[in-house]
Amino acid sequence: MPNEALIVVDVQNDFCEGGALAVPGAKAVVPLVNRLIGRHEHVVLTQDWHPAGHASFASAWKDAEPFSSVKFAYGPQTLWPDHCVQGTPGAEFHPDLDAQRAQTIVRKGYHPGIDSYSAFRENDRMTRTGLDGYLKARGFTKLVFCGLALDYCVAWSAIDARQSGFSVSVVVEATAAIDLDGSRRRMLTDMRQAGINLNATA
Repeated sequence: MPNEALIVVDVQNDFCEGGALAVPGAKAVVPLVNRLIGRHEHVVLTQDWHPAGHASFASAWKDAEPFSSVKFAYGPQTLWPDHCVQGTPGAEFHPDLDAQRAQTIVRKGYHPGIDSYSAFRENDRMTRTGLDGYLKARGFTKLVFCGLALDYCVAWSAIDARQSGFSVSVVVEATAAIDLDGSRRRMLTDMRQAGINLNATA
């Protein structure tokens, strides 16, 4: 469809098996993501792109453990293992991803003191990536999401897209979740309540 774009979220080495922040089952969804890429004329990739020592890394805090939480100026922030550091192999797209089909790549999380789950707005909810303007300028009204991780970057991106006025679908089969403290179920509920269509299959 000329007014539909596929948004492939963070299919990067560090989020796949063997990576620094591996999402269970991530590698298995790559062929499903590629199938969706093959069906869409318009494809956008997002890429987590942190500077070394990013404030969301547990290693940046004395005695902090990964997956603990601290208070940032914008609210609670989960602390993660160091991942997707700019210029490292872990930040690269998974080698099996059909990345050459992408028309644009949106990098996020590069501000040292602000984490970024959504491809539209960083976690302070004020700093924008410009993706919504790009999509609207090109006339897209329908967005389809897939990728990693369902309960963080995919869900936050999809909800922000809905709030920006797009018709939004998430192909759940072509995602994998971290599922931290029930986050998968919680974010599926939040997406349904936001009016997002949760497709079962790719």
